[in-house]
Amino acid sequence: MDKNYIYNLEFIVRNYECDLQGIVNNAVYQHYLEHTRHEFMYSGGIDFAKLHVEGIDPVVTRVELDYKYSLKSQNRFVVCINVHRKGKLKFVFEQNVYRLPEEKLILKGRVTTVFLQNGRPILPDRIVADLLEKYKIE
Repeated sequence: MDKNYIYNLEFIVRNYECDLQGIVNNAVYQHYLEHTRHEFMYSGGIDFAKLHVEGIDPVVTRVELDYKYSLKSQNRFVVCINVHRKGKLKFVFEQNVYRLPEEKLILKGRVTTVFLQNGRPILPDRIVADLLEKYKIE
């Protein structure tokens, strides 16, 4: 596992997240990735509810997932994040899932996001400055 991630969050698979095959349902992985992105943003001082009141909403515009192996009930795992800018307005989250303790790569994800205000993409300077500075995002 690459130790150069800027953020990571540990989880444990809950029984109800598994399908009839006894493995985590493919859609559940997106929940893991989203929760980790939200916690990452909160760690950078970004409050989604406050942003929404201000009329700014971060939204996902694209998701690419490569499933390598499956997780099963009670597996411990970690979701790791790196993020970079794509153009002026987009942020791309490189998110990988590793099963613990062996750090086996389970999923490689790439999630593209943008901030919207009144339905139009914007670059909220304060938010970007805070994230760029805290996490050295380029």
